[in-house]
Amino acid sequence: MCGILAVLGIADNPQGKRPRIIELSRRLRHRGPDWSGLHHHNNCYLAHERLAIVDPASGDQPLYNEDKTIVVTVNGEIYNHKELRERLKSHEFRTGSDCEVIAHLYEEYGEEFVNMLDGMFSFVLLDTRDNSFIAARDAIGITPLYIGWGLDGSIWFASEMKAISDDCERFMSFLPGHLYSSKLGGLRRWYNPPWFAEQIPSAPYEPLVLRKAFEKAVVKRLMTDVPFGVLLSGGLDSSLVASVASRYLVYSEAAQWGSQLHTFCIGLKGSPDLKAAKEVADYLGTRHHEFHFTVQEGIDALAEVIYHIETYDVTTIRASTPMFLMSRKIRALGVKVVLSGEGSDEIFGGYLYFHKAPNKEEFHQETCRKIKALHLYDCLRANKSTSAWGVEARVPFLDKEFINVAMDIDPEWKMIRPDLGRIEKWILRNAFDDEQNPYLPKHILYRQKEQFSDGVGYSWIDGLKDHANKQVTDAMLANASFVYPENTPTTKEGYYYRTIFERFFPKNAARSTVPGGPSVACSTAKAVEWDAAWSKNLDPSGRAALGVHVAAYDEAKTPAINGPSKKE
Repeated sequence: MCGILAVLGIADNPQGKRPRIIELSRRLRHRGPDWSGLHHHNNCYLAHERLAIVDPASGDQPLYNEDKTIVVTVNGEIYNHKELRERLKSHEFRTGSDCEVIAHLYEEYGEEFVNMLDGMFSFVLLDTRDNSFIAARDAIGITPLYIGWGLDGSIWFASEMKAISDDCERFMSFLPGHLYSSKLGGLRRWYNPPWFAEQIPSAPYEPLVLRKAFEKAVVKRLMTDVPFGVLLSGGLDSSLVASVASRYLVYSEAAQWGSQLHTFCIGLKGSPDLKAAKEVADYLGTRHHEFHFTVQEGIDALAEVIYHIETYDVTTIRASTPMFLMSRKIRALGVKVVLSGEGSDEIFGGYLYFHKAPNKEEFHQETCRKIKALHLYDCLRANKSTSAWGVEARVPFLDKEFINVAMDIDPEWKMIRPDLGRIEKWILRNAFDDEQNPYLPKHILYRQKEQFSDGVGYSWIDGLKDHANKQVTDAMLANASFVYPENTPTTKEGYYYRTIFERFFPKNAARSTVPGGPSVACSTAKAVEWDAAWSKNLDPSGRAALGVHVAAYDEAKTPAINGPSKKE
């Protein structure tokens, strides 16, 4: 990941703005500690903080076309850049950077080239010939991007809110799958798959097609010129990523770093994830790195975590904190790229509340809603928690081609059917259930869903709640609607996170970038309606899906086995 900042159309003394642009770009340097770049033309600035992944020697940004009339600053990876270069043989490339194709594609095809890109990206491109510009964000919003407006009529873009929040009168999250054009004005969608309209698909389930699509998604993300690894929690999704990566490592660009895959896991000592991850790592023969943290260490990091991830959403903060701590350890080992399992639960209905989906239509519509919101939750967490330490997270489940395959399957196959032996994400598990050449041990392949904030150790969430209860009084929570009328926190934990967020980002525009509404076990507000009992137990923990999560059921019967009694 890198950090980009672009300010276009400065009306007042644009020449004197340079020191301020450098100062603001420096706020993004954690995302790109390897080099800084700045381009100034007339009343426009494009700044870049680089994390060198592909072509570390010569791929510094901003990047240009041949005569330097097209300037682009990019955050992301273009996995099909070599194929695109074949279509641009009349163009001269200066670097080996995967992102340079963007400048040449614009020159060749105009604004309509964005759908040709296969990858995760957000970029701003300036055409100095007429001072026009475009900005775009990838299909799902894997890489972050914000857009803001200054009082002088300028338009601002940045990878993180902290670089524009002080200088913009209003700002917001740039919508995934959208393009902003100064020529045409406003935002328009460039990504319009059938699932976005929530159309109910009817394609048959073909296990091998699904398997091959995922393997292809993993392999293309092994594109790197720097050391890499896989985040391995021991759950289904990360274990499949690690399994496929270890199989294909020797045939990929990443093979230059050795044939043994590095895997990483973090948790409280004795946590479910640590045990499962170790077992998977041993089975796959990876070089496994196990990190531990204490509840107090996590609490001590909360303010820094919230500053980096730029949200006050409870479940995002719960999961971001261990990921933030782990990323620091990973970077200390010299690793700059990690593959991660985000997105699978949204695509396949893996969260435990999907057990209560009343029919295949509502099941599919909920998965569509979850994918559309990923940029506000799991994508935001995975990107910003790792980028805080100059580590890039890649997410094969959110590959455009894979999503198209998976979301085209008749959702009847995704429904959780205990009577047929189908647990959550059965179609994914079944696709990799190969008796002749197994990808994973059976019990790992069919391990029940464990949300990351739960899997790192159940006492982590309980410790956060206890800490918040000491910081927030009953009176404070009772008056929350007056202090925070927008997205009013309903728990002491939510109130505590909100106070930290407001210290860093006090503007109303910042508050509005964070979603709200009731949720149980990470559901959308709409899905809460599936079970009347859920409205009395609104908590994003997977254990809130009462009667579904085995560990939660066991805890209710024998709380002493798993530590102190739960206060949920």
